Amino acid sequence: MIEDKNPQRTALSELGEFRLIEHLTKNFDVKQLSTLKSIGDDAAVLDFGTKKIVVSTDLLIEGVHFDLSYMPLRHLGYKAVVVNLSDICAMNAKPTQITVSVAVSNRFPLEAMEELFDGIAMAAKFYNVDVIGGDTTSSQKGLILSITAIGEANEDELIYRSGANDGDLLVVTGDLGSAYMGLQVLEREKQVFQVNPNNQPDLDAYTYLIERQLKPEARHDIKTLLEKLEVKPTSMIDISDGLSSEIIHICRQSKVGCNLYEEKIPVDPQLINVCEEFNIDSTTVAINGGEDYELLFTIALEDFDKIKANPNFTVIGHLTQESEGIHLITRNNSKIPLRARGWDALKD
Repeated sequence: MIEDKNPQRTALSELGEFRLIEHLTKNFDVKQLSTLKSIGDDAAVLDFGTKKIVVSTDLLIEGVHFDLSYMPLRHLGYKAVVVNLSDICAMNAKPTQITVSVAVSNRFPLEAMEELFDGIAMAAKFYNVDVIGGDTTSSQKGLILSITAIGEANEDELIYRSGANDGDLLVVTGDLGSAYMGLQVLEREKQVFQVNPNNQPDLDAYTYLIERQLKPEARHDIKTLLEKLEVKPTSMIDISDGLSSEIIHICRQSKVGCNLYEEKIPVDPQLINVCEEFNIDSTTVAINGGEDYELLFTIALEDFDKIKANPNFTVIGHLTQESEGIHLITRNNSKIPLRARGWDALKD
């Protein structure tokens, strides 16, 4: 029997998700020659010959990551696949397989599980990945879903968070913040429904935002697009926890600073309208919202001309020396330290 030599109790919320991972894994040494990259990036990288294998896993828990009162099971299955494939795409790799593990309580009938797996199958078909295994077991309450994604890439194709350089440009795909506001709309309508179950919501004005929340897509197209443009990013990460958190990840691992320009952050017009309705600052939402599953990457300054006319990309800032720090440059040209205020599963 292993004795508990440390009776002290430290709340996990004191550390937060990323400091907890760093703390618990600090004593894990890499022993296998085939392990090229272990903990600390969007995915691990394994060397099994001519191709490098990329592996990532995520856990989705009812009541923490999703609410089945407005998240259809088919959409949940689809989204669960997407959030894992996004990590593979963030390594500039090609997704190839997934495994699926489910823990489910007896409140879910067979038909519910069929809905869930219909969504998983739909995503697997769309992204051309094989479902190669997994596990099922019972849960005392609620639904727990874990998916492991596997991908492949040549070694010279792989992109890490740690390769950015002073002077690089900071680039993002798509638009930001819409998934978060979609969630706010759904939460509001849930509260209205609980007060008056006869009230039927009119969601026509929020279609794009809700779709970004319930059915996001992984940017598997970006790898091919960048290859055609002959651009190889110096670093890359996917935007799952919020733009601020992801910028800080790149800066810390690349040992650089950054200036992010508020006026350059791409947002959808529907987001701006709904932020006004909710009396929320759209920049705050775009920077901290999370669950966009767009890609954030850095490129050398000389590659700017290759991407500047492409509608998929927006240059939102540039990297500086580490000593200059990480800042948001506001529309009135104020310089504010950028804080990681995105999603953290362990915060109270």
